[in-house]
Amino acid sequence: MVYVAFLRGINVGGKSIVSMATIKEALVDLGLSDVRTYINSGNVIFSIPASDSRQLGARIEKALEERTSMPIKVLVMDHKGLKKLVDAIPRNWVDDKSMRTYVLLLWKEVDDRTILDRLPVRPMVDNVRYAPGAVIWQVDRKDIAKSRMNRIVGTPYYKQITIRSANTMRKLNELTAGPA
Repeated sequence: MVYVAFLRGINVGGKSIVSMATIKEALVDLGLSDVRTYINSGNVIFSIPASDSRQLGARIEKALEERTSMPIKVLVMDHKGLKKLVDAIPRNWVDDKSMRTYVLLLWKEVDDRTILDRLPVRPMVDNVRYAPGAVIWQVDRKDIAKSRMNRIVGTPYYKQITIRSANTMRKLNELTAGPA
């Protein structure tokens, strides 16, 4: 079965710098196969016989901490779950020169539709949708400064979220789909 491990908070803003080669090596040593990384922001694709995603995430976290001496939170999703999530992103919500679209991946502890009530959404600026496992957020680039979504930083649930662009999520979906 094909999975993606989303690593939280590495190689962002010059902090928590970790070599993707080191990450790949740690996952190969863990016994995962077909391990490959996608961009430098902590996305790792791999294969393993069907497994519990939460337990697999905990195993990867432990292996990465042993290898890097840094605690790195990991969210694991199988291809089926990833495809379902990507299908929930409106096709016209993209990440380009006119708009930003992000997927806020949620750990189980905050994965509930009520997360929308806790987000600092600014009506008529931020567009958000809940999909199981994530919040999909779209904002026009001209309105980014008006958005309040950056206020989630420092909130209790922020550490239970990792964020990727819609483009990254769509590409990971392609890469995990296998041969057509």
